[in-house]
Amino acid sequence: MSQKQVLSLSIEGMSCASCVGRVERGLSELPGVADVRINLAAESAQLSIARPEQAAEVIATLEELGYPARASSVTLNVQSLACASCAGRLGQRLQALPGVIDANVNLAAEIATVTFAEGAVTPQDLANASTAAGFPASLADAATTQTRSGHKEREAQDLSRQAAVAAIFALPVFLAEMGGHFVPTLHHWIHLTIGMETSWMLQFALTSIVLFGPGRMFFAKGIPALLKAAPDMNSLVAVGTGAAYLYSTVATFMPGLLPASVRAVYFEAAAVIVVLILLGRYLEARAKGRTGAAIEKLLGLQPTTARVLRDGEPVEAPIETILPGDVIEVRPGERIAVDGTMTDGSSFVDESMISGEPVPVAKSAGMPVTGGTVNGAGSIRFEATHVGADTVLARIVRMVEDAQGAKLPIQVLVDRITLWFVPAVMAIAALAFLAWLTFGPQPSLTFALVAGVSVLIIACPCAMGLATPTSIMVGTGRAAEMGVLFRKGDALQQLAETGTVALDKTGTVTQGRPELTDILLADGFDRASMLATVAATERRSEHPVAEAILRAAEAEGAERLEADSFTSITGHGVSAEIAGKRVLVGADRLMAREGIDVSGFGGQASNLARRGRTTLFAAIDGRAAALIGVTDPVKPSSRDAIAALHARGLRVAMITGDKRETAEAIAAETGIDTVIAGVLPEGKVAALDSLREGGTTTIAFVGDGINDAPALAHADVGIAIGTGTDIAIESADVVLTSGDLRGVVNAHAVSRRTMRNIRQNLFWAFAYNTALIPVAAGFFYPALGVMLSPVLAAGAMALSSVFVLTNALRLRAIAPAMAESASPQARAAMPVAAPAE
Repeated sequence: MSQKQVLSLSIEGMSCASCVGRVERGLSELPGVADVRINLAAESAQLSIARPEQAAEVIATLEELGYPARASSVTLNVQSLACASCAGRLGQRLQALPGVIDANVNLAAEIATVTFAEGAVTPQDLANASTAAGFPASLADAATTQTRSGHKEREAQDLSRQAAVAAIFALPVFLAEMGGHFVPTLHHWIHLTIGMETSWMLQFALTSIVLFGPGRMFFAKGIPALLKAAPDMNSLVAVGTGAAYLYSTVATFMPGLLPASVRAVYFEAAAVIVVLILLGRYLEARAKGRTGAAIEKLLGLQPTTARVLRDGEPVEAPIETILPGDVIEVRPGERIAVDGTMTDGSSFVDESMISGEPVPVAKSAGMPVTGGTVNGAGSIRFEATHVGADTVLARIVRMVEDAQGAKLPIQVLVDRITLWFVPAVMAIAALAFLAWLTFGPQPSLTFALVAGVSVLIIACPCAMGLATPTSIMVGTGRAAEMGVLFRKGDALQQLAETGTVALDKTGTVTQGRPELTDILLADGFDRASMLATVAATERRSEHPVAEAILRAAEAEGAERLEADSFTSITGHGVSAEIAGKRVLVGADRLMAREGIDVSGFGGQASNLARRGRTTLFAAIDGRAAALIGVTDPVKPSSRDAIAALHARGLRVAMITGDKRETAEAIAAETGIDTVIAGVLPEGKVAALDSLREGGTTTIAFVGDGINDAPALAHADVGIAIGTGTDIAIESADVVLTSGDLRGVVNAHAVSRRTMRNIRQNLFWAFAYNTALIPVAAGFFYPALGVMLSPVLAAGAMALSSVFVLTNALRLRAIAPAMAESASPQARAAMPVAAPAE
């Protein structure tokens, strides 16, 4: 069975939640297409396809639905094109890529011009495909690729021009028809000079320019959608303004068809509605452009060129041409281009974009460096290890984009409602029209027209469709700036609902760098030989405690012994053969399993555990030989972070394989509520279930090691410390780029603020429509005499979606709940890095 491929596309023309529903239905009905997710705020679609060639079918379907995939063009400089056959073969290879709409290879100019769907494929993917086909290619002009922010900026500029043109032509119409309400003599003056019939004809001409010029988009998109029985926001505007325009046109040129009592024109309503909605869409486009500011800022961290050593000399080269193994020179103050390993020089590097720590980190030969970070005062060279999409920065951007495209559980109900919203509004408008026409006072036709048009215009599915995705985009983007990466968007909602945070001990609460503190010997053994024996046994172990023993042995100059038959016993310890003797080093459960009596160390072991020491036993040939005490210092920030979690109403638990006495000593020091000790790695999942049985339905687990991966995956929200292993990070829902628990506090704060913002947006969207649609329909007119003007309805509708977007943008101002900064002493000890160029 072939593996499904994820396809991402940027889509044009979506203006409301009904558009989202229509696109989602249309794509979901295609054979082989699954997991369709549409994001109105990002104007994107993400889906899985069974075969690469289905991408063309998806793009064609979007075109038929009236929401085409946004396309861009790129030109490639191609080498090794020897004949027309080469050009044809390359054209076929490029055309077969998912998302490629057209590929034209020019043999004479040795270039390939490719039109592709944005999001489905990148220019670099095209260049790589050409190279893989045997025709090395490079980007001729990367500027031809349009970024989303650039697109939204151009869209906003275009909408502002259209709104301005519409306003110029609509203003005379508005003054001629409505000015009499402010200056009573105006209508009298018009009647005496040009006459009302001429005034209506002029209004017709000006309104026609507005509707079929700037307002043409509403009819071009809305009427076809209506004819396909899939009306959208544009359909509402087209029908509403079209009804007012047609009624007024009949009153102007065929007045005999209407009773004298209802002979009136509503050109000003049609014209001003178009102006106000264009103005609203202009403000909306500007706000949408700012929702992706976090990703744009992340992308801006990567330099476009780097100084790569070619034949021993540094050459300025585009970042796209860097390959693993290239050696790159970085001068003081420059940004590091890609991930790599230092080969020469030493410096301090500002890694605040990754760790959140403002203090530069000392770097020397053999140490890793990360693309996007800033070199300090030293000149360095490093060997590239990860380039392109494999760099840390690219993976961060990918995580943020994935999270921003996610659909939260709270969105499911919204989708169900918005699916039927526009048809329901049109039905309500029709009922209001018929009710006023049948039961309304005279002139009933006028009242019916005003009510019907007002209902159509005031309904705002845009606000409902934007309520969730805009908050997710801004919230996850701001979180990324704070060092909190939501790998899965639904973790936002889950984390906000969390009642208990369970912590792994080593490397999470503690520093993960234990130090040997005690060696208590049985009779007949001496410290030097015992330390050498234990170190030899632990040398091939990867456990942090093993590293502590090896560091102590090196510091004390212990003899280096060779170990044979090494075995790691997961969750228990290790064993080896040394000088013909079988040596065991591990926890008391290992000794119990092997039937070794350690009662002689019983009191001493308990005493060490109460002092927060992790205790191990060493046995030689079945006899207990030593009790070893190791301490792993608590991170300086852990206590404050746990106190902050308590202040936020969360219960904090710790799950560890240590003895209960040791775990409770650390819990007492840091303020942890619940301790589950003596847990084997495979037992952490069961420990989480036991916490759920205590009444907590939603649990977050924080860990950093390979043995934490099952628990991270099993928890409602898995949070990985960024300094941990890749396996832990891949298993997690949230990744903290910093190495301590303050990031957990910030993650929880962002999730709660974002969910509160989403609820505010949804309340506004639903309350707005629930409250104002009855007003627009004239429901309160018999009792209160209130009848809403279509012009006011248009203004309210335009402001509704702008309110939602503006409210979501407030999330950009979220401040970290806990600042992740180093102490003044540590800061003073570091040299000041040169400013970035």
